[in-house]
Amino acid sequence: MNTRTHLSVNVNLVAYVRNRRDVGLPSVTGAARLCLLAGAQGITIHPRPDERHIRAHDVGELATLLKEWPRAEFNIEGNPFHNLMDCIRSVRPHQATFVPDSMDQPTSDHGWSFPDDAARLRPLIDECHALGVRVSLFMDPVPAAMAAARAVGADRVELYTESYARAWGTPRQGAVLRQFADTARAALEAGLGLNAGHDLNRDNLADFLRAVPGVQEVSIGHALISDALELGYAAAVRDYQRCIDEAFA
Repeated sequence: MNTRTHLSVNVNLVAYVRNRRDVGLPSVTGAARLCLLAGAQGITIHPRPDERHIRAHDVGELATLLKEWPRAEFNIEGNPFHNLMDCIRSVRPHQATFVPDSMDQPTSDHGWSFPDDAARLRPLIDECHALGVRVSLFMDPVPAAMAAARAVGADRVELYTESYARAWGTPRQGAVLRQFADTARAALEAGLGLNAGHDLNRDNLADFLRAVPGVQEVSIGHALISDALELGYAAAVRDYQRCIDEAFA
């Protein structure tokens, strides 16, 4: 699969900064618009029950914004046993990414486990499909788990890439990349689409995409928004697109 990887920008960090003051700045929808204007192919959010960053009104406002961009995708990620399904039912995004995070977890740190999680995930995956929403499961890089993710009804998996980010630039990089590549091949063989995300940045992105086959989408938030504080949204998005182009050159 040689299709160029799409970039979906996670705007959670913009919302987190906004929520520190009650003045509505910086604008979450404004940031998303600038990223789309610069060439991002999608917008990702991860609304949490405590609304520490994305709030309920952001979900609807971003869904309205994305209607102006028919070729861009709206990806809403989160725990389907917390508040995610309410968001999915209300706006029907293009993709729902199921993440097994806890209420008080600062950020995602592990994927789903099979067969343990299969029975409770299946009806929610079925509901998303009935709403016309694609489902991606947040997964650790375990090749043997890919067939099980497909069997439960997932359309895609999002590979949790923190272990790669930690290994990048160290002697462990090659071995960790091989694990991700093996997992990607197992996912593709099972009939799954492939996404990736977590701690990917301008330094490590191209190496990852060169080594891991078939990645359709990367979701990048913290690093890209941090870069945008120095470069601006447009320049940051363009530089991440440059990294993707380098991987596909």
